[in-house]
Amino acid sequence: MKMNYETNRLLLKVLPDTAAAQVLQFYLDNMEIFDKYEPERSEQFYTLQYQKMILQCEYNLAIRQSTVRFWVYRKQNLDQIIGTVSLQNIRRGFYQSCELGYKFDHRYWKQGYAKESISQCIEIVFHEMKLHRIEAQVLPENVDSQKLLLSFGFVQEGIKQHGIKLHGAWQDHEVYALLAKE
Repeated sequence: MKMNYETNRLLLKVLPDTAAAQVLQFYLDNMEIFDKYEPERSEQFYTLQYQKMILQCEYNLAIRQSTVRFWVYRKQNLDQIIGTVSLQNIRRGFYQSCELGYKFDHRYWKQGYAKESISQCIEIVFHEMKLHRIEAQVLPENVDSQKLLLSFGFVQEGIKQHGIKLHGAWQDHEVYALLAKE
């Protein structure tokens, strides 16, 4: 697996800690949008030092291929992150699976960037990493994300009850899966 991939319009990169300012700006620009879908963040999260530390950790995890986060840029502007796609909980052995996560800057929604990025990651998972299964979890009210997953052939397998605590309350998530073609 490489640390950088190109699609028609995008560059997907595992970032070093020197990109912390870009990552911080991405989170600051989307704080209100992401707040609905993610656990509460401490004020420390929104600091350059914290993002630098996270990038160092994520880079090491990518080297070991246990979690890989790609930061997404439009080729025409490599100074601004427009999204991120991650492959988390990569399990080998009997499982050969991972979890897919993604989030995109709200200013770039409905332009096909998430679809293009996820398509590249599916290719990486099944053809380079040789995994068998990709899972994704979505809040039931996140219809756009559900439609996106279904467009790739993901199948809803059920509900993970009280799977994550968001804003003081346990939330259910719909579980989706995509299997490698045999």
